[in-house]
Amino acid sequence: MKLSARNQINGVIAEVRKGQTTAHVRIDIGGGVIITASITNEAVDELGLKAGDKAIAVIKASDVMVATP
Repeated sequence: MKLSARNQINGVIAEVRKGQTTAHVRIDIGGGVIITASITNEAVDELGLKAGDKAIAVIKASDVMVATP
């Protein structure tokens, strides 16, 4: 699979939690860091996502905001 997005982070799915229409997919990228993606339940089913599967978090954004604590 080739994508134009530059921010592709490999990991393992830690959890898939489906809601009424949207699911939260938690991807463990190592070092105690988890990336959470909100996708449709339909996408979860089509991709066959489940805990323990290898996955790639693809992050594509036109804006990135920075804040300080």
